[in-house]
Amino acid sequence: MQGAIRLKKVSIKKKFTEKIRQGYPLLLTEMIEGDIPEEGSVVQAEDMRGSFLATGYIGKQNKGSGWLLSWNQSETIDQEFFKLKITEAAAYRKPFFEDTETTAFRLFNGEGDGVGGLTIDHYAGHYLFTWYSKGIYAFRDMILDAFEAVLPYDSIYEKKRFDSKGQYVEDDDFVRGERPTFPIVVKENSAHFAVYLNDGAMTGIFLDQRNVRQAIRNQYAEGKNVLNTFSYTGAFSVFAALGGAVKTTSVDLANRSLPKTIEQFSMNAIDYEAQDILVRDVFRYFDYAVKNNVTYDLVIMDPPSFARSKKHTFSAAKDYKNLIKQAIDLTEKNGVMVASTNAASFDMKKFRSFIDKAFKEKGRRYKIIETFSLPDDFRTTPAFPEGDYLKVCMIKAG
Repeated sequence: MQGAIRLKKVSIKKKFTEKIRQGYPLLLTEMIEGDIPEEGSVVQAEDMRGSFLATGYIGKQNKGSGWLLSWNQSETIDQEFFKLKITEAAAYRKPFFEDTETTAFRLFNGEGDGVGGLTIDHYAGHYLFTWYSKGIYAFRDMILDAFEAVLPYDSIYEKKRFDSKGQYVEDDDFVRGERPTFPIVVKENSAHFAVYLNDGAMTGIFLDQRNVRQAIRNQYAEGKNVLNTFSYTGAFSVFAALGGAVKTTSVDLANRSLPKTIEQFSMNAIDYEAQDILVRDVFRYFDYAVKNNVTYDLVIMDPPSFARSKKHTFSAAKDYKNLIKQAIDLTEKNGVMVASTNAASFDMKKFRSFIDKAFKEKGRRYKIIETFSLPDDFRTTPAFPEGDYLKVCMIKAG
């Protein structure tokens, strides 16, 4: 999508106009009066009287029908616009570029950096673009050219997350530069991780949990017996082991979690055979642990917002309270639980209410010692509080 772009006009219902005027960037389906233009259309949002509100694009994803990008009527959505946004984003991450002990971070965080529907992650000179709708993907070449004008790179990869259910679209994923040899080795607070940009939807590490992992290593792990549930590639377990944990137990249902976790331990010269790595349904493991009186000093829970196994369907909004109740049974008195969720459908106040109800129903006391939200590179905007999705509570179980 290059050259001149013809604007299509959409009328915003009266009850939503003030919200948009105040900078709300998500174009919800229910805001629009009449038909919605096709994917990738650049639209001018107007109030019901025809007055300008904002300019954006149509890109359907599970959050809405598109994103608003500019509240300045004279601003054009073109390559120069994207170049400016990427330049500002890179300047904001200057401390991350200069940090030699952390070489993986988010360069561009969607609406937090002014373009909803797109994220760009940096992995030691290699970049991963994630497109969340066909609408933003229509600007792909324009955005890549804008990026190339701002930053040097070794390679660019991409993930397309816009099938009918918002899932990853399988592809080669290589875009530009020179194909690297995988894994790419990145550093996070001096720990090492193997990253794959060419192997499905996941890369090997969730960058938004950086501060939580550091806290586990520096404050919570020493001398502790640690359970890491929904462990993925074992990043929390790695930091717990580096922090002096007596032993870690990593539990995840995915078969790939075993070799991936072994790899991450090995990247950090940790004897993986001294750790437990279990390919098992977390809820079945809870049942096993309770029956066998297995308890832990530190229990980490970072489940997906929604997950389905043969015997369980887990929804964070509905089931997190019960997850905490089950974890309480495995947590030593005065032990610590790390409760984490990336569900954007509820806020920290609601999340804390799940914790409170779980402990009350179990007749146990607790204290929330510390909380975390997104790290600084995951930039957010006050106009879109839903974008600050990460909620983590460190809970001391009485």
